[in-house]
Amino acid sequence: MRNVDAAGLGIGDDYPTRIMGVLNVSKESPYDPSVFEDPGEAAEYVDRELIDEGADIVDVGLESANKDFEVLSAEGELERLETAVETIESVSGDAVFSIETRYHEVAEAALDAGFDMVNDICGFADPEMPRVCEEYDVAVGKMASPPDLERPGAVEDVDDIYDALALNGLTDKTIVDPAFGGWSEAKTLQDDRETFERLREFRGYGLPMLVSINRKNFLRDLAGRDTDEALPVSLAATAMAIERGAHVVRTHDVAETLDAAKVGDRFTPDRVRDTGAGVEELDVRTPGDAGRHLDRTGAEADPEAATTRVFELSALSEAEHAALGDLAAAHPGVEVAAGPDGTLLFGTVAALRAAARAADGPVGRRLDAVAEGL
Repeated sequence: MRNVDAAGLGIGDDYPTRIMGVLNVSKESPYDPSVFEDPGEAAEYVDRELIDEGADIVDVGLESANKDFEVLSAEGELERLETAVETIESVSGDAVFSIETRYHEVAEAALDAGFDMVNDICGFADPEMPRVCEEYDVAVGKMASPPDLERPGAVEDVDDIYDALALNGLTDKTIVDPAFGGWSEAKTLQDDRETFERLREFRGYGLPMLVSINRKNFLRDLAGRDTDEALPVSLAATAMAIERGAHVVRTHDVAETLDAAKVGDRFTPDRVRDTGAGVEELDVRTPGDAGRHLDRTGAEADPEAATTRVFELSALSEAEHAALGDLAAAHPGVEVAAGPDGTLLFGTVAALRAAARAADGPVGRRLDAVAEGL
């Protein structure tokens, strides 16, 4: 997993989760507390509500990305950039300042004016964006999007989100963002939930990951909460997202999200990483996770052979014990461990599926249940 340096701020597995607070200088943005048109008031908000509360990064939006609003042109964003620049010049606290935009002209102007990184909500739909970010040697958040500057995040099939991140390439300092939220009419809450379930797959690019899940509908719906009451579900999901591989969490609730991030960091399992020895343990729980790393490395193997599962089988007869032993002997990758209080069946997903196909009788019914759970 590559670490990324964002103006001196380390992002990746070797660093604590970074908190990205949000400031909007767009009057149409939906979250009123973060919206300012006066640079002085905006700077006070950034110092008081973002940096003092623990934000490492301040992401400044020039327009709302809500699909219901008309998209600003690059010229329209540039007109608002002056307010953003005056704001960061007036901030007294220390943070990395990110400009949220879809246009390379805006990114370049913002970087020239003192911004430190870019958050591209259209995922390099502007093909000049990666060039600008590479020339300025800055970190860039890249949200999964179609190749359309007017449709940020509107990838309408969960299976396409991963590939959308490869649009127009990846810089050495890219931070991938799987685009949670209702970016199109076709995208459902279940799509977002599936994306969250598969979050580890996005580690397959070997780059840090950014998630923006704060008070999102796919979490609110689970608990039956409106936006004002949705902070607890956001915090629960934040800790889970970090355990699944997120490195940057974008939020309006900085102090609370920082607490959740500390919990996520503390209880995320350690992964072996010895750069001197050239060894890194990959976070692989499913064949889908394994498949992404196989694609990245160009290695050829069955993803189901790279993941293991463990099941407990109860009340086995002697005949079933014998049949399981025969199946394990015939299928390398399957093991049976019998004890006085139970029997454990474990092995690679590929081997367990093969054993289930070969089994019959009572033990076959058990292995059919195993196969259904793989």
